Amino acid sequence: MTIEFRSSDPLLTRDMTAIALTEAGYPIKSKTLATKASRGGGPPFQRFGSRPLYRWSDTIAWAENQMSVAVTSTSDFDIKTNQPSNSFSLSK
Repeated sequence: MTIEFRSSDPLLTRDMTAIALTEAGYPIKSKTLATKASRGGGPPFQRFGSRPLYRWSDTIAWAENQMSVAVTSTSDFDIKTNQPSNSFSLSK
């Protein structure tokens, strides 16, 4: 399913947001967005009545921010922070 936007920065329902993020290369399910909306840590949203709506620019910025830096090996990561480890040093 391909979503065509009529606006350059549309408001999307939760289901549409999950589909659009997945198509953009950030696989996520609608239920995960719902969980993050109640527990925190998800993209910002607004309510239209009882329906949560996600602005696409905020949502894609959130998804991009979830990405780690590029590494060449899983051993380059610090497991707790999901960031490259500082365990190696270039100094002698």
